[in-house]
Amino acid sequence: MVQKISKRKTGHAGGRFGRWGILLLTCSMVFTLSACGGKKEKKKEVTLSVWAEETNHELIKKGIKEFQEKYKDEAKIKVKISTESEETCRDAVLENQEGAADLFIFADDQFGDLYRGNALLEITDGADEIISSVGGEDSAAAKTSMRDGKLYAIPQSAGNGYYMYYNKSYFSDKDVKKLDSMLKVAEKNKKKIAMDLTSGWYLFSFFKGAGLTLESNEDGTKNICNWNTTKGKYTGKAVVQAILDIVGHNGFQSYDNDRFVKEVKAGSVIAGVNGPWNANNMAEIWGDDYGAVKLPTYTLEGDQVQMCSFSGYKLLGINAHTKEKKWAMRLARALTTKEMQLERFRQIGEAPADTEAANSEEVQASPAMAALNAQAPYSFVQNITDTYWDPSSILGTALAGGNADGKDLQEMLDEAVSQITK
Repeated sequence: MVQKISKRKTGHAGGRFGRWGILLLTCSMVFTLSACGGKKEKKKEVTLSVWAEETNHELIKKGIKEFQEKYKDEAKIKVKISTESEETCRDAVLENQEGAADLFIFADDQFGDLYRGNALLEITDGADEIISSVGGEDSAAAKTSMRDGKLYAIPQSAGNGYYMYYNKSYFSDKDVKKLDSMLKVAEKNKKKIAMDLTSGWYLFSFFKGAGLTLESNEDGTKNICNWNTTKGKYTGKAVVQAILDIVGHNGFQSYDNDRFVKEVKAGSVIAGVNGPWNANNMAEIWGDDYGAVKLPTYTLEGDQVQMCSFSGYKLLGINAHTKEKKWAMRLARALTTKEMQLERFRQIGEAPADTEAANSEEVQASPAMAALNAQAPYSFVQNITDTYWDPSSILGTALAGGNADGKDLQEMLDEAVSQITK
């Protein structure tokens, strides 16, 4: 009897654990194999889209490739790039927010409409670091991309301003300080100084220099403008007359951007008011004679008045309707790093919004960037609504033509301001 019991205890292959022991051992082996290199967990698939100007595509592709490599163990990331103008981005997004790209690049004057249209996702991933990189909450860059202490876009470039380009073989350092002096040099050499007066973007410089007001109200729904004022040290009529005096000078010509570049190449234009997007063109055309400085002063009521300018930023926003919020924020940060902003400067001449990048020796060595920095104290963020552009263009076009219709200047200003503040 005892022997039978003994055999029963020792006769099984499982020893003293019996059949339950074998089952437990088998389960343990399966678990161990699975944990140690069995079937791998499937990586997350992430699909994102980006809207940008075609000139930015190659740089963005480079950033995307580095981004995919960085997170290759965490997700399989696909990013589609499509062309969308920075000038029309706002309209395209607001027309179909859910169909718009996950990330898009736009000019800072579109921020207000996109924000009020609930089209921008609040950026919470690294927001404090981003704000610090552009100079803190009180910086112009931060103010263009924040509301109520929250960040809704990332400043990626700060080159949306203008200054004076000039050919050093014609002008001295003293000449370029006053527009009058430059006009005399141009006339003497049968050449021209160019500026696009038909655009409110540039027309602003004369009125702001005279201390007159153009800005939107607090909620961004209407413009405040006193260009038609008849009071104060300088009246609007006096500014208009000063512009007409410049237009009537043999050394001046109003040209748009394309014509400006064409005439510089032809040799008929030896200086002009323009922006950093043409820095490479000017350097190529003028070579060692390429120069750039802040805007000069102009004569107003016998005084020398400093010409002002708009300043602006290009921002990267995230669609509030994106299905991949975490990954969209990660990609947005990857495309706006200091290194990416420096590379953008190298490739297309845009000034970095990142203060460390902007102050680098490489950027500061550029005449265009030095001019942009010198103009900075006399530049103002483009805080206006769309009702400004058409009336200012009509006014500027009439002035560029020398007021050929002989219209009363005060009446001309009253009409323009009425439409600007509509």
